[in-house]
Amino acid sequence: MTKITVADSAGFCFGVDRAVKMVYNELDKGAKVATFGAIIHNKDVVNDMSAKGVRIVNSVDELNPDETVVIRSHGVGRNIYEQIEKKGNRLLDATCPFVSKIHRIVEEKTKEGCFILIAGDSTHPEVQGIVGHCEQNYFVFKDNFELKHFFENLDENFKKTIAFIAQTTYNILVWENCLKEIPPDIPVVISDTICNATDVRQSDACKLAMKSDIMIVVGGKHSSNTVKLYDVCSKYCKTYHIENSAELESLDIPVAENIGITAGASTPAYIIKEVLTKMAEIEKETIQEEENFQELLDKSFKKIRTGDKVKATVVAVNNTEVVVDLGTKHTGYVTLEDLTDDLTKKPSDIVSIGDEIDLIVGQVKDGEGVAFLSKKKVDEQAGYEKIVKAKEEGTVLEGVVQHIVNRGVTLNIYGVRVFIPASQAGLAKGEELESLKGKKVKFMIIEVTEGRKRAVGSVRAVQNAEKEEAKAKFWENTSIGDTFTGTVKSITNFGAFVDLGGIDGMVHISELSWRRLRHPSEVISVGDTLEVYIKDLDKESGRISLGHRKSEENPWEIFMNNYKVGDVVNVTVVSITAYGAFAQIIDGVDGLIHISRIANRKVENVKDVLSVGDEVTVKITNIEEDRKRVSISIRDVEDAEEAE
Repeated sequence: MTKITVADSAGFCFGVDRAVKMVYNELDKGAKVATFGAIIHNKDVVNDMSAKGVRIVNSVDELNPDETVVIRSHGVGRNIYEQIEKKGNRLLDATCPFVSKIHRIVEEKTKEGCFILIAGDSTHPEVQGIVGHCEQNYFVFKDNFELKHFFENLDENFKKTIAFIAQTTYNILVWENCLKEIPPDIPVVISDTICNATDVRQSDACKLAMKSDIMIVVGGKHSSNTVKLYDVCSKYCKTYHIENSAELESLDIPVAENIGITAGASTPAYIIKEVLTKMAEIEKETIQEEENFQELLDKSFKKIRTGDKVKATVVAVNNTEVVVDLGTKHTGYVTLEDLTDDLTKKPSDIVSIGDEIDLIVGQVKDGEGVAFLSKKKVDEQAGYEKIVKAKEEGTVLEGVVQHIVNRGVTLNIYGVRVFIPASQAGLAKGEELESLKGKKVKFMIIEVTEGRKRAVGSVRAVQNAEKEEAKAKFWENTSIGDTFTGTVKSITNFGAFVDLGGIDGMVHISELSWRRLRHPSEVISVGDTLEVYIKDLDKESGRISLGHRKSEENPWEIFMNNYKVGDVVNVTVVSITAYGAFAQIIDGVDGLIHISRIANRKVENVKDVLSVGDEVTVKITNIEEDRKRVSISIRDVEDAEEAE
């Protein structure tokens, strides 16, 4: 019998419920009401309000003088409040308290001089309202990829502290991925603004979807949080997004053992109840049809039926199947596919004539006097117990990926089909699911479906566990000064992240070369092998600072070991200033030729005598070792030549 379950948290959230009640309370008082935008993303509720006289306005100019204007739960920008006050209409603010909290945060952080980064949909009214409190000092990003692009293109002279906030209905998993993109050297302030109700609703929907064969998500087609519920549920089972019970008639919903129902924050309880009632009616009709068919089936086949567990004796074996005696009028057949998962074996490798084996009846054709059976399903039942135990104990299993399916891959272990979602497949960025086919993978069981004897596995869980183990060993055994040979994993404007073997460290751009770099890509590329050493360890934050420059390659040390005051050397002019010119003595060490030392005559303008790129002969006249400054002179060389 089909089981229909409604998610623990489904329907109106506190903020939406509050906004809807405000409008209806005003209507009960006989007031004329206009809402600034649709009060919620639900056509049924909005249509009901419109029928009762509520107008939807999209600008303050549209308001009639005698109307009470209600700000919807999504909130609006500060300028809207100012316009309404100037217009003189009575105002009821139904902005969700969690959204109002975000408005206060961005106003406060803007006044402090912070730059505001907003995680959300830039077209959503809630985000547009938040933007209206930022004074043009903001950037909206929809996911971690847009955020990464933002940081990669950030001006190197950017000095502001960044304040992070998120739309209240933002996906919590995407938010966690976004926080990983924050460069370690940029000062940030992170505010937890995702509504707890949204988080709980998504979590409950996810849990229900993992236990269901079908999910029904009820809510407006333009509702942000409802669309996110649909996305969450679709990862685990077939999912349908409807606005009300009437849409169920047009759907071809297959027969299922477990059906789950969840609803967005803007879906009233009565619509959820209507959907639940309609689903029950549909399932009742389907079950009745199945029961009528089953009665006829039982009358025709009284000896064995589908699903029965039987004992049979092997009477014949060939290359493709096994023939068994069931002790009934039927001849039993077990195909190779129903005998074993290992298709490299022949039936004779598994059973012999005379063996008594346990089987499960798959299909019975009474008219033809044959029955098809499965030994594999018997093995699955025994294997299922092992799967359950593996989940409880957190055992790491190994299996070969057999099939690429919608949103994941499958493999077989202990005779049980295990589904690994794409999100749990442990693929590197850009890697396709097809690359896993035929490959042996390590995985853990994270969910089992008792009724269907199926399981959900995770390769990523094993990878994460291995990474955590590697991290633990690293922090236990590593000290400042230790050297490593690592691989450049990624490059940013401010440095490079290096894989030290399961854990990443960061080499600042200043540590990549003794000369000044505009960008790390001038000296390294992703995939390069790099010799590094530990400069600093912060176990609490998990940050590892790496060094790469070697002291013996320090240009200043090379200069001090090979040059002294009085030496005459050839140099190249690299820059010109009002007070002189800088010339390169060796790579990484420049000397200053003061304007008074350029020639043995008075020089009014340095550019009249020297140009960038000129090669000249100079004498080293002074070395300030503590300040790493060198003074050089062309005039001293010319005076010496004249004296000679």
